[in-house]
Amino acid sequence: MSLDPWLLERLVCPVTRTPLRYDEDAQELVSKAAGLAYPIRDGVPVMLVEEAREI
Repeated sequence: MSLDPWLLERLVCPVTRTPLRYDEDAQELVSKAAGLAYPIRDGVPVMLVEEAREI
C-alpha cells in the first residue's frame, strides 16, 4: 500500500516538526531528527509519540 504523496508532503514529526521519510517496506514514517518511526496502519499514519518505535 502506498501513501498519498500530497499527504506525505504535509506530514511532519510531532516532536521536531521536521519532514518525515516514508519507508514503504516497513510501512512507517521515519523521523531521523527524533530517532522515531511512526507506524502506518491500514493506510493511516499513526502520529502519536506513544505509538512510535525508537530507531
